[in-house]
Amino acid sequence: MPTVPLSPADLRLTIDPATLGFVDTTELADEALPWIGQARAEAAARFGLGMDQPNYNLFVLGEVGSGRSSLLRQAMVEAAAKRRAPPDLCYLHNFDAPERPLALRLPAGEGRLLRQLLAQTVKTLQAEIPPQLGGQDYKTESERIEKAWKDDVARHYAELSAFAEARSFSLHREAGRMVFTLIGKKGQALTEDEVLALPKARRVAVEQAEQELRAEIARYIEKTQPLERAMNEALAALRRQVVKPLVERALQAIRAGLKKQIKDAAKLNVWLDALEHDVFDNLELFNGGEEDEGQEEALHAVLARYRVNLVVDNGGLAGAPVIVEDNPLFRALFGSIEYQSENDVLVTDFSRIRAGSLLQAHGGFLMLHLRDVLADPLVWEKLRRFLRSGRLQIEEPGVSFSPIAAVSLVPEAVDVEVKLVLIGSRDQYYELQEAAPEFVRHFRAKVDFADSFLASAGTHRASAIFVAHVCREHGLPHFSAAVVARLLEESHREAGDQARESAIFARTEAMVMESAAICRAGGRSRVMAEDVEAALAAHTARHDYPEQRLREEIAEGDVLIDLHGARTGQVNGLTQIDLGDYRFGLPVRLSARTYAGEEGLLNIEREVELSGPIHDKGVFILQAYLAALFAHLAPLSLNASIVFEQQYHGVEGDSASCAELYTLLSALSGLPLKQGIAVTGAVNQHGEVLPVGGINEKIEGWFSVCEAAGLDGSQGVLIPARNRRHLMLAPRVVEAVARGRFHIHTAELATEGIELLTGVTAGEPNAAGHYAPDSVLGQAQDALLAFRRACQQQEHARAPRRHFRVADRPQRR
Repeated sequence: MPTVPLSPADLRLTIDPATLGFVDTTELADEALPWIGQARAEAAARFGLGMDQPNYNLFVLGEVGSGRSSLLRQAMVEAAAKRRAPPDLCYLHNFDAPERPLALRLPAGEGRLLRQLLAQTVKTLQAEIPPQLGGQDYKTESERIEKAWKDDVARHYAELSAFAEARSFSLHREAGRMVFTLIGKKGQALTEDEVLALPKARRVAVEQAEQELRAEIARYIEKTQPLERAMNEALAALRRQVVKPLVERALQAIRAGLKKQIKDAAKLNVWLDALEHDVFDNLELFNGGEEDEGQEEALHAVLARYRVNLVVDNGGLAGAPVIVEDNPLFRALFGSIEYQSENDVLVTDFSRIRAGSLLQAHGGFLMLHLRDVLADPLVWEKLRRFLRSGRLQIEEPGVSFSPIAAVSLVPEAVDVEVKLVLIGSRDQYYELQEAAPEFVRHFRAKVDFADSFLASAGTHRASAIFVAHVCREHGLPHFSAAVVARLLEESHREAGDQARESAIFARTEAMVMESAAICRAGGRSRVMAEDVEAALAAHTARHDYPEQRLREEIAEGDVLIDLHGARTGQVNGLTQIDLGDYRFGLPVRLSARTYAGEEGLLNIEREVELSGPIHDKGVFILQAYLAALFAHLAPLSLNASIVFEQQYHGVEGDSASCAELYTLLSALSGLPLKQGIAVTGAVNQHGEVLPVGGINEKIEGWFSVCEAAGLDGSQGVLIPARNRRHLMLAPRVVEAVARGRFHIHTAELATEGIELLTGVTAGEPNAAGHYAPDSVLGQAQDALLAFRRACQQQEHARAPRRHFRVADRPQRR
């Protein structure tokens, strides 16, 4: 079959604004923004967000700009609105082990209330305990207790004094010690020298009396110390008795103030009981004077234990929390413990515990980006442990490496129920699935965002709603239906398909904002089609310097490209260059040389390691197809070389395999190829032409080169027929085709293309597999036969000759 030239109507999709059903986007601004073309992703997201069972976290796959983050955030907010607000989280002082603060869950809003009630209780205790302990009843009873103790002590002291006096010793207290002195006959205390001067018998008697007195003093101390302890206990009991109604009333007000039933009620009651005992143990601090600064500081330290550290306050939430953590540092994600330096020691307490995003998202949703999580090994490992256990232990990992000593703190670990939404690319997902399958097991809800989707009237309208929302969100002038239709055509262009739209709406959003800016600069209130065209042209001008420079090299003759006439063993191929933010196409000359030999096809790019594996695969397929064409001549006696001329940065892809085939056939047959027709397309082992990528950029790149040199009506491109629906060419190319100045041909089979390029029939094999002599393949066949004969002659010439002597000949019997 011959190649098929395409009409202008085949070259791009044109959308009629009348089919969109609106005049301008102001009519659409109030409509809800749907998940455009992402029905599968939407169903998966709603399934995952609705599953309350563990391990149904969401892993969101998709390209940047596909709306994966914004749409998931919207879905999270909708799902969170249907849930109840989760409980507050408080940390309290642990009276038994201060280094291990207690965690307490309270209904939403109750944490704030408990903090207020305890603050009020502390004020009440500070204000009312001192008057209670300074009352007349307390003073009278405490004086009675102290008097009884003093009387008992005095009685025992009198007995001790009498005991000492009976043994000629005087007894008195001095700095809390018992001091006794030997008394002489005249009633005066004897000095040490006087004692030594006493007769020996007297000295022995004195030493004996001294030992007895010391023993009696010890018995005195044993009797009076329990009396002092009893007095202190009696005074403490009295203080408790006086203060207990006040303390119990204050704590009962706390219990009554927390009206909602709480899961940790028993835990809170135990803590309040411990608080009550702590108040009783430190009542003496409440009775200090203002002049006693040390006692006042001690009282403040005690009262600080009765505070509430409300680390998560959900009192203002109407539903579950939705948190997007864009900076998942260790402290921001898992919480932290703050320290301060005191006397070269890092100190802290329960009030310095801070919650991270995970704790704040308890009962709700937390969005993270995988790239951010993987950036910090500490965060990655901690997150894996959390997913495995479901419990979070707040810690400060850097403290252990601090150059100064630190007071350690180990807050009570808490169970955290949170739905994680992890954003990543497909490559990251599958790499993670292989490297850490136990991690992916916790993300059973896979939300896969499409890069493109089948277009319909519904998706066109949904895309128009997206434009309207962008205009409303950024306060931009609105777009007419004709302008939206142009944006939709550009979306099809981005997808490279007349039947599909691009799902990367970030590009559409950028074009909306850039077009609106040009509109405003022109003083208009509605964006017009020329604004969009100007924005597209400006975008190209900002990115096309590399393309422009390469075209200049072609125009200046530095890069050899023939646009007219015909050449043997030479054709113009088409290549696409992708810079990430900009893609463009350019021609590249391919040439081939053939001669007799047995080395087969030599790919020069492969030999010098400038080709990628896909290109090498295409060459091997081409070699197989060529061998199949001339199977009746096997083995082929052929040496051939193919090269991409003036290419020094590597070649990848198989889209040039058709062009490589044509250069080989031209070199074999001696038939020249038209240089005004550039070729792109892959070929399989059966000679079918396969579709290639970047078709629009390749065609436009060749068109621009031809246009710069002057279109003469003979130029065009040969593309795979299967690429026909991918055409979304620029209007200037369509116009040139309509005027007959440029042509676009399609081919189903590789043999169709060779006929277009040479103007000679490709040729069909007869029953013996031979081709007609006047066909392309026939002339190539003749060249291969000539190569075979040449090789055979050369082989015969190299074969050694054997010479026989008469004597060596066998004798006839």
